[in-house]
Amino acid sequence: MTSRRTYHHGDLRQAVLTAALDVIGTEGPAALSLRDLARRAGVSHAAPAHHFKDRTGLLTAIAAQGYELLAEALADAPDLRERGVRYVRFAAAHPAHFQVMFQPGLHRADDPELLAAKERAGAELRAGVTGLPASADAPRDTGMAAWSLAHGFATLLLTHNLDAPLGDRDPGEVFRSLTGLLGSAQLGRGGRE
Repeated sequence: MTSRRTYHHGDLRQAVLTAALDVIGTEGPAALSLRDLARRAGVSHAAPAHHFKDRTGLLTAIAAQGYELLAEALADAPDLRERGVRYVRFAAAHPAHFQVMFQPGLHRADDPELLAAKERAGAELRAGVTGLPASADAPRDTGMAAWSLAHGFATLLLTHNLDAPLGDRDPGEVFRSLTGLLGSAQLGRGGRE
């Protein structure tokens, strides 16, 4: 006899997370309801609350999972540009996670799992600026500039503002090309000064 805890899924927690990601991907985070997710997963309406307590707990788990996936995507990238490309590709592959991760009002900012996942992803992002020529603020400022560029591109991509300019081109490759253009413009400007 199967225990009620595992249900017919084997992993109710992951089944609810998957259903939530589907809802967020199509309707946005505001459309989430634990009762609806329970119905989609084919379990009692109280079952998701057992794992997540409430809607905020579910969104916190999604954000933590997203930061873990981002850290994995960024790991071992050879340079800052490649970290940006991987950031854009992460957003394209995990749009629901991306939406939730960067809306702090949706999740519990003090959740230990979330904090650990954010720190791991942050460390991977910061690793891209180590070894660059530095003044006192250069690594921090370079990191903010790089993150802003990658995050802005990813956000424009996910909100379909880049559909026409991208056409059928790979967003990661376009991002790589754009960062090359910016680097060339900086080198060109530096040569004239």
